[in-house]
Amino acid sequence: MRGVRWRAAIAALLLTFTMGAAAAPGGREAYEIWLVDQSDTNGLAHGGTIHIYDGHDVTRRLSDARPSDVIDLGGATSALCRASTGRDPVRPHMLVFSRRDTHAALAFVASGHVVVFDAPARRPLACFATETGAGGARQAHALWPTGDDRHLIIANQNGKKLERIRTDYATNTFTQEPAATLDLAGCTTPSGAPCEAPGLRPDNAPICPFIASDDGPVFISLRGGGLFAVDWRRTPMAIAGEYDAAHVPANGCGFAEAHGRVFGDGGGGTPANLDQFTVFRLPRTGYSAANPPNTPPVERLYDDEAPDRDAHGTLVSAKDRYVWVGDRDANVAEVFDGRTGAHAGTVPLTSRFSADPTVDLFASSPDRAWAFASTRGPNPLSGDPHSSHGTDPGLLILRLTGDGRTGQVRGLIPITNVDAGGVERADPHGIRIRRTS
Repeated sequence: MRGVRWRAAIAALLLTFTMGAAAAPGGREAYEIWLVDQSDTNGLAHGGTIHIYDGHDVTRRLSDARPSDVIDLGGATSALCRASTGRDPVRPHMLVFSRRDTHAALAFVASGHVVVFDAPARRPLACFATETGAGGARQAHALWPTGDDRHLIIANQNGKKLERIRTDYATNTFTQEPAATLDLAGCTTPSGAPCEAPGLRPDNAPICPFIASDDGPVFISLRGGGLFAVDWRRTPMAIAGEYDAAHVPANGCGFAEAHGRVFGDGGGGTPANLDQFTVFRLPRTGYSAANPPNTPPVERLYDDEAPDRDAHGTLVSAKDRYVWVGDRDANVAEVFDGRTGAHAGTVPLTSRFSADPTVDLFASSPDRAWAFASTRGPNPLSGDPHSSHGTDPGLLILRLTGDGRTGQVRGLIPITNVDAGGVERADPHGIRIRRTS
C-alpha cells in the first residue's frame, strides 16, 4: 500500500512538472505580449522586429522585464517574402492573432506585404503582396481575422482597396482571393453615390478594419473621413452600410466593442487634419444595402478639435465597464462608460518613466486587470508633420483601477534600435496579446 501511494505521489509530481511550463502563477491564464518595432532590422533597409514578453513576468518585474523571445523579420520572414513576391517586406505595422491564438498575421505598411506565422514556433508560413491600386500604390496598413477563422481582411491603404485572404490554420493553407477585392476608390455605394468623392468621402484610403463578436460586417475607417460596413462574405465584398465624412471623422484607428455597440475614434496626425479627438459609436447590427446613407445613425460621444489632440487606439475594461481611447499628442486616455457612452474621466499617461510616451495602441491582459501600450520613438516612421513623435520607445505598463475607470502607469520597458550614425530608430506600433494556456 505504501508503494502505491509513493507511485501516485511521483505521478502527481511529474504531472505538475509537465504542466508547469504552460501554467501561470496562481492558476491565472498565461499569455504573451507581442510588440512590433516597425523600424528596419539594424543594418538593413527592410525587416523589423517583434519583441515577445511573458505577460506575468511583465506584471511582476515591470520595467525590468525583458523579452522571452525576439523575431528578427530581416531573416527568415524577409527570405520568404523575397521567394514569394520578389520583394523585401518593409515596415511591419499591425498584428493580429487567429481566434485560437495558434497563428499570427502581420501587415507591412510600406511594402504592402502580409505574413502569416506559426505563433508558438515563431515561424513564417506564408507571405503575400497586396494588389496595386490607386496611383499604382499598395500598402498593408492593418488587418483583421473573421470570427470563423476562415479569412483575413486587409486594409490596402494607399491602394484604396479592401482585400481578403482565405485561411485554413489546421492545414497551414493560405490563399489570396483577388476576386473578393473591393475597390474603395472606384466603386459605387448602394445608394448610387460614388464611394470616393470631394465633400462626401474625399480620401478612401482604408485605415483599420474591425469585426465585432457577432462576426457581422467589417467596419472600415477611411483616411479622409466616412466609414463603410462591408459584407466580407460576398465575392466581391459588398458595402452594406455607407457613412460620409460629415458623420464619421477622418483617420480613425481604434475600434472596440462594449455592450453590443462598436466604439470608434477619429483623430489627427495627417497634414490635412493634424488635430482632432472624436469618439463615436454604432450598433453591431442593422446594416443593409437597402438602408439610406448614414443608417443606422452614428452616436457622437465626444468631440475636441483643439490643438495637440490625436485620438488613436482603444481599450475595454473588464465586463465592458469602460472604454479607453488614447491620445498620442496629449498623452492621456479619455474614458467612456461602456454602457451609456458618457465621458467618465481622463487618465494621464505621463509618469516618472516617461514625460512624453506618445502611446500608440493598447492591449489588455486576459483578465483585463492590466493594460499595455506601444510607445513611439523620437524618429517615427509615420511622416511629418505628425503627432507620433515620442521620447521613450517601448512597452508602457498600466494597472487598471476603479473597475477600469482609472489607471496607473507602473512601468515602461524600453526597446532600442540605434543605427550606424548613433540615431535611435526604434518605433513601436502594433501590439497584441496571445493566450498561451
